[in-house]
Amino acid sequence: MIEISIITINYNGLNDTCALIETIPNNDNLEVIVVDNASNNQEAEADTISKKYPHVKVIKSEKNLGFAGGNNLGIKAAQGKYLFFINNDTIFKDFNVQVLIDRLESSPAIGVVCPKIRFAWGNNPIQFTGYTPLSKITVRNQSIGFGEEDQGQYDSPHPTPYAHGAAMLIKREAINKTGLMPDCFFLYYEELDWSMMFTRAGYQIWYEPKCTIYHKESQSTGQNSPLRTYYIVRNRLLLVKRNWNGLSKYFTYAYLIGVVGVRDILKYILTGKRELLKATINGLRDFYNNQFSARLCRLYER
Repeated sequence: MIEISIITINYNGLNDTCALIETIPNNDNLEVIVVDNASNNQEAEADTISKKYPHVKVIKSEKNLGFAGGNNLGIKAAQGKYLFFINNDTIFKDFNVQVLIDRLESSPAIGVVCPKIRFAWGNNPIQFTGYTPLSKITVRNQSIGFGEEDQGQYDSPHPTPYAHGAAMLIKREAINKTGLMPDCFFLYYEELDWSMMFTRAGYQIWYEPKCTIYHKESQSTGQNSPLRTYYIVRNRLLLVKRNWNGLSKYFTYAYLIGVVGVRDILKYILTGKRELLKATINGLRDFYNNQFSARLCRLYER
């Protein structure tokens, strides 16, 4: 009987995906699902993963469905009672996911739990031990402990307002009640929106430090790429549209467009970063026009 379904997305990242699979035990009570999101690198074709790891279930998408769309394919194919969504650029050093299940089962109100996340480089500084709430105006928050050396200072489990998309274990019943991951985002902010959906459905999200994963961070998109810039600009506004109400929504729009948007446009003009300038303008324009089409996804794929 399958207890845990581990779902990860591969997009031109064969080496990272294989490194992750190597750290997951091949047990009868868990399944590993790799959704290949229309990789254009021949080395990352789905059948390559299947030949190397026959126990892994590979789903080949004919087009890039984005982070949410790819994970939703995995959800539909998964058989487990618990679904563990993890980035393909993460690894385990100690596969201790039972403590995450124990946290989920400690209360019927808990629907989602995230492990401690540490970076995979250097002395493995902390990336995530929970989140602070988003500011209603700036739509910014903090990852608790980010960049700090792990000395056990965040080893107490606690609720967190949002799950971290790099690693989150979720009860299937919670997904059945809440709905699939919102795929209108394509990339970035979808886990924050999904977290708000779980909260509205009556579920709590928790951080559980007894399990740790190690994250290489942004191996697929790059920290300052036009792809990332476009979706951050567009999706921050989309998150507000879907979750803010009343006058606060329009105050936030004014700040994100009139202050942040104008600032970034001027910065990219002055520094000559034409691709980032174009991505910022297109992100603002396409949010305004509600153009969330496959054409835009292709435009910014690299």
